[in-house]
Amino acid sequence: MRLSSLLALFRPALPLILGLSLGCSLSLLMVSWTQGDADDSCRDELGNGRLFQGRGDSQGVSRDEAGDEDIQPRIVPYHKDPNKPHKKVLRTRYIHTELGIRERLLVGVLTSRATLNTLAVAVNRTVAHHFHRTFFFTGLRSPKVPHGMTVVAHGDDRPVWLMYETVRHLHQHYGSDYDWFLLAQDDTYLQADRLSELVGHLSAGQDLYMGRAEEFIGGEEKARYCHGGYGYLLSRSLLARLQPHLDTCRNDILSVRPDEWLGRCIIDYLGLSCVEVHREMTYRYFELGKNADPEREDSTQFKNAFTVHPVSEPNLMYRLHKRFSQIELEWTYLQIEQLQMQINNLSERTPEGKAGVTWPIGINPPFKPRTRFEVINWEYFTEEHIYLCVDSAPKCEMRGADRADVSAVLEIAVERLNERYQPQLRFRKRRLLNGYRRFDPTRGMEYMLDLALEAYTQKGHSQVIVKRVNLLRPLSAVEIIPMPYVTEATRVQVILPVTAQDQDYVSNFLDMYVMNTLDTHDNVLLTFLFIYDPFDAQRVSQTDVFAGIKAMIGEVEKRYGDVKIPWISVKTEVPSQVKLMDIISKKHPVDTLFFLSSVWTEVNADFLNRCRMNAISNWQVFFPIHFQEYSPAVVYRDQQPSAASSSFASESLRDGHFDRHVFDEACFYNADYMTARTKMAADILDNEELLESMDVYDIFVRYSGLHVFRAVEPALIQKYVRRACNPRFSEDIYHRCVLSNLEGLGSRSHLAMALFEQEQANST
Repeated sequence: MRLSSLLALFRPALPLILGLSLGCSLSLLMVSWTQGDADDSCRDELGNGRLFQGRGDSQGVSRDEAGDEDIQPRIVPYHKDPNKPHKKVLRTRYIHTELGIRERLLVGVLTSRATLNTLAVAVNRTVAHHFHRTFFFTGLRSPKVPHGMTVVAHGDDRPVWLMYETVRHLHQHYGSDYDWFLLAQDDTYLQADRLSELVGHLSAGQDLYMGRAEEFIGGEEKARYCHGGYGYLLSRSLLARLQPHLDTCRNDILSVRPDEWLGRCIIDYLGLSCVEVHREMTYRYFELGKNADPEREDSTQFKNAFTVHPVSEPNLMYRLHKRFSQIELEWTYLQIEQLQMQINNLSERTPEGKAGVTWPIGINPPFKPRTRFEVINWEYFTEEHIYLCVDSAPKCEMRGADRADVSAVLEIAVERLNERYQPQLRFRKRRLLNGYRRFDPTRGMEYMLDLALEAYTQKGHSQVIVKRVNLLRPLSAVEIIPMPYVTEATRVQVILPVTAQDQDYVSNFLDMYVMNTLDTHDNVLLTFLFIYDPFDAQRVSQTDVFAGIKAMIGEVEKRYGDVKIPWISVKTEVPSQVKLMDIISKKHPVDTLFFLSSVWTEVNADFLNRCRMNAISNWQVFFPIHFQEYSPAVVYRDQQPSAASSSFASESLRDGHFDRHVFDEACFYNADYMTARTKMAADILDNEELLESMDVYDIFVRYSGLHVFRAVEPALIQKYVRRACNPRFSEDIYHRCVLSNLEGLGSRSHLAMALFEQEQANST
C-alpha cells in the first residue's frame, strides 16, 4: 500500500528523472571516447600528408606542435615604466600596411631596345592597364621612351644578364609589396583578367614556379624549366629564397636562354621544377601558328588560354586583344543570361512570387519616393530638342553629349527589336515620336521611347507601326580610385592680384579674410600682387594708386602683431594670369599650396579645407566654380533685397548662379605649376604671344598630365560685379568674360519680368 502510494506520488516526475539519468550516462561515455588517442590520429593524418603537405615526419610533428601553441592566446601585459619618457606611438598611414596586406600581382615584361617602341608599346596599350603595376625591363634604353610606360634599363643587352638584373630588381624593390610576380617576353599576349583570377586562387605562402614546362637541352633530366615565351609565375617566398643564390647562379651556370638559366638556378638551389598544374589550377597557354588568324581561331585551348605566343608584330597583338575581348564579352553575356534565369526561377519561392521580379532582372528596383519632394522628374525630348534645360528654359537644342546619348539609345532600341523578332519581322526607324529619360541613382539612366517603325515581313510586305520601348543604361561597377594622402593642416598661400579698377572691392575682401582666417588662427597666408599700368608706374613716387590699400594692410598688421601681409608690385600693360604666376612662383618654395583668388571672393574656412583636400601634389589641381550673385538692379529692381539675401546665407543661392565661364580661382601646388610651365617652354619659343592667350587652367589642361578637377563650390560666393573684359587677351578668354557678364545679369525669369515691366511702363 505504501509502495503504490509512493509510486503514485513520483509518477509525474518519472520522465524527468529518466532523462537526467540518461543524459549523465551518455556524457560519461563520450568523455571516455574522446580521451583516447585523438591527438595521435590527427598527428598521423598530418604526417601522412592528408591535411598538410610536409617534407618529412619530423617537419610534420614540429608544425603540429607549433600549431598547438598558436591556438593558445598569448597575453602581453603592459607595464609603464615611470622612469622612461613617454614616446608617441607612430601608426602607419594606411591600414593595409599595418595588417601586412600586399597586392597580388606585379608584371615584368622583358623587352629590348629594338622592340621597345613596337611590341612593348602594344603590350602596354592592350593589357598593362589591367594589372596593378607593369614594368618593362630592357638592357639599353631607347633615346625616346614611349609615353605612359615604366621602363627600367639595366645597361647590358645580354639576355642572361637582363634576367639576373630583373629578378634582383624585383626582389630588392617590390619583394615585400606583392605576392606574385609574372615574367613574360614582349612577344607574348597576356590575358590579364584570367591571370589575375589564377593568382587569386593560389596560396601566397608557398614556393611555386608555374608556367609551360619545357625539357632542358638533351632531355636527360626529369626537372623542367618554364618557357619564357608563355610567361611564368614566381611566388614571393620563392623569390626571397632565390635571392641569396643569384650571384652564384650568374657565375656558375652557363646558358644562352635566360628562361633556361633561371630554371636551372631554381632547380639546383631550391629543388623546385616548373609545373603546369598545381592543386587543380592549370596554367593554360596557346602556341600561335606562323600565319594564324586570331579571328578564325575557335579551339577550346585558344579560348581558355592565359597567354599566347609568339606574337610577331604589334598589329597581331591588337588583333589578339580584340578577339579575346570578344570572347570575354560573349562569356559575360552568357553568364548574365544564366544568372537571370536563376533569379527568375528562384523568384517563385519568394513571398512576392513572380511579381517581385524587377525589370531588368538582376538590376536594383526603381527608386520609391517617400514624399512628393523625392519624385524623380522625367525629361521630355525629341531628336532635335530637350524640353528641360539647365537654365530653366522650356526648350533648348539638343547637342553635344546629349545628342550622342539619344542617337546611341535609338540605335540600340532598333537593334534589340530586330534581335527579338527576326526573322519574322525586321524593323527600321522612321522617327522618334516621344522620348523620356530620367536618372535613377539606384539603377542608372532610364529611357522610355515611342518609336514610329517600319516593319518588314519575310515576304517583303511593310507597315508603319508605333511601339513603346523601355531601356535602361545601368550603373557600372563602382570603382574606388586610389588617392594620395592629404590633410586639412596644410598651409594655404592666398594670392590676390589687384588692379587700379579693383580697389573698391579690396576692403570687403580684407574684412572677410581677417574674420575667417586671422581671428580663427587658420593656417593661411596672404600676398597682394599690385598690378600697375605703365602710366601709374611712372607716377608711383608722386601718387601711388594703391596707397589706400597699403594703409589698410598696415592697419591689419598693427592689429595682429605676428601677422605680415607682403605685397609684390608688377608693371604690365596686359596682366596675363600666367605672367603673374611666373613672378609669384619664383618667390615661394616648391611645396607651397597656392589659392589664386580674386577681389570679389570671400575667403572662408569651408572652402579652404576643400582647397586643401582637392589639390593634391603631383596628382590633382582644383578649379572651383564659384557662385555669383545676380545683378540687384535686375533681380530686385525698385525693391530692397531682404537681409537674408543680401548676406551670404544659404538663401542667397536662390538669387544667383554658378559661373562656369570664369577660371580665376584655382588651388594647386607650386611644384605642379613649375612642371607644367617647364613643358610649355618649347612652345613659347615658337610663339611668344602664347602667354597672353592662355590662363593657368589652359596650362594645366595642356601641359601637366594631372587630374584637373573642375566642380561647383557652394562655399565660394561672390557679389555681383561687372567685369572689365580686356580685348588684348585671347579671343577665348575675352569671349568667356563677356558671357560671364551677360549671364550674370539675371535668370531668364528675372530678365523676362524686367522686360515686361519696362514694356508696361513704356505703354502707359
